[in-house]
Amino acid sequence: MKFSLPTYYAPDFEREEFLNAPDATTARVEANGVAPRGYHSTSMYPEYVKVAGTWRLAKDSRMDSSVVVSPDGELLVVENRNLMEGDQVVLGRTEDGSEGIYVHTDGFVDPRAAKSSDKFVFRQGRSRETAFARDYDRLFELLKYERDHGKIVWVMGPAFAFDHDARFAMQRIVEAGYVQGVMAGNALATHDLEASMLHTALGQDIYTQESVKNGHYNHLDVINEVRRSGSIPQFVKDHNIHDGIMWSLVQRDVPFVLTGSIRDDGPLPEVVGDAYAGQAAMRDMVRDATTVICLATMLHTIATGNMVPSYRVVNNTVRPVYFYAVDADEFVVNKLLDRGSLSATTVVTNVQDFITIVARGLGVW
Repeated sequence: MKFSLPTYYAPDFEREEFLNAPDATTARVEANGVAPRGYHSTSMYPEYVKVAGTWRLAKDSRMDSSVVVSPDGELLVVENRNLMEGDQVVLGRTEDGSEGIYVHTDGFVDPRAAKSSDKFVFRQGRSRETAFARDYDRLFELLKYERDHGKIVWVMGPAFAFDHDARFAMQRIVEAGYVQGVMAGNALATHDLEASMLHTALGQDIYTQESVKNGHYNHLDVINEVRRSGSIPQFVKDHNIHDGIMWSLVQRDVPFVLTGSIRDDGPLPEVVGDAYAGQAAMRDMVRDATTVICLATMLHTIATGNMVPSYRVVNNTVRPVYFYAVDADEFVVNKLLDRGSLSATTVVTNVQDFITIVARGLGVW
């Protein structure tokens, strides 16, 4: 079945409760980075605020932020630390319209559709026992659509770099145009480049899994050589790298954001060591993303989930943002759902298996 975007059903603001609702109250920011008491905090859903008698949609949203009403009435969703003195911040802790704030949780559900009357059904959770075949088929069609009409961002843990086939599958997906951005940590890039240069990851052959002599030096040597080159693209050129995930990103000029952690070796030159600068760089990358796929990286997945709303306004049309979380550990995907990213599709599986299935399903391998 060919993919098509679902219809968005906006609230009926001609209803009496919306017509009679007051304009939202705002308060002035008195100090940079400090929200007024009683500020309204955003969710992942479309949120409307009544300004000068008109219900307005916050077009660029994310979780856990404040809503600033600009002088022209536009709604800006701003992290509290980025609030500036003089900003007018929306106040209110209700979301039903009674304070001029309405959170629309079911905008992509046809209000005329009949709801199931069954109160008890089996297997509604997501676990190792879940059947994922339909999820894969939907994902294949979604990616084919998004390659031409959207922006696909992949959030990747280092597990890919440890397996020959997983690296190759991801490389082919990049080469086929299904990647418009990548977010990862120091480890993914380091071990992928180690595999490209030395055919090892943490000193183990990526195909045979045999440890090589002095292999524990390999990733450190690669980091050192990348730092000597000054950048990953220059390293690729200096050492005639010709395969791998990072190589394919460089070849196709696909942007990537690498954010650091306290345990990083090196790190590589592109790794952003400041946590808030890294968060800002990630936020910039996902700001216009329409599909996000997170793979085997718990902290990056949760962080990205907090940054990505369930919708995006494209050409004045509200469309969903598709969010996937893939991990072998049920705890990780459930942790994402516990954090409030309720629109995520979760798949419990080994990401090395997942990415090879995707590559074959897309016909790129």
